[in-house]
Amino acid sequence: MDNLGVIVPFYNEKNTLAESIERLLNQNIFAEIILSDDNSNDGSDKIAKQYEDSNENIKYIKSLENKGKGNALNNAKDFITTKFVVIHDADLEYFPEDIVEMFEKAKTNPQSLIIGSRFIGNKERINIYRRTYFANKVMSLFFSFIHFCKISDIATCYKMMATKIFKEIELVENGFSIEIELVSKFLKKHKSIIEVPIKYEGRSYEEGKKIRPLDGLMYLINSIKYKIY
Repeated sequence: MDNLGVIVPFYNEKNTLAESIERLLNQNIFAEIILSDDNSNDGSDKIAKQYEDSNENIKYIKSLENKGKGNALNNAKDFITTKFVVIHDADLEYFPEDIVEMFEKAKTNPQSLIIGSRFIGNKERINIYRRTYFANKVMSLFFSFIHFCKISDIATCYKMMATKIFKEIELVENGFSIEIELVSKFLKKHKSIIEVPIKYEGRSYEEGKKIRPLDGLMYLINSIKYKIY
């Protein structure tokens, strides 16, 4: 059975978490939703627990300490039971209706990594910071050059693959470099990557955006690191 689960890694997203979950529920394509809390302390946990209590397809888990997005994804591994899994951040920058198209690609290409790209196609995108926009393009070009592949958006949140493949990838990064590590390690065994255009609405740092310039530098360093090791 081609069913789909989604992992929602989050940390202190009290203002956006409920709407993010509602967006997922409105698509009605997810067999399970794993809410993976990286030790929030702003009340996000209460919101997540309420959704778990009211929906049998939602599971809430919480880390004992705050380590980063990679940690939240790792913690969710043992709870995924579906054939396919996708990652969805809780910050409202992404739109789950795009996952529907990604899922159609995954079902006919089960050994491929399906990436939601903010740089191909003509879907609506709002980029607040031009420096972030160009940094993402540079990082994607650099990663593609290092790994002998063509990826237009390496830093995107939306990545979908067979759960079996996801569980086989041993993740060690805790922070945002998880994006680089995940794709790099996928490419070690599986060469097929399919990109699907997605919508995007970037948020500001005042609204809670967490990625920083140092994370961009680590993207470049880890592109080389995970190609070698």
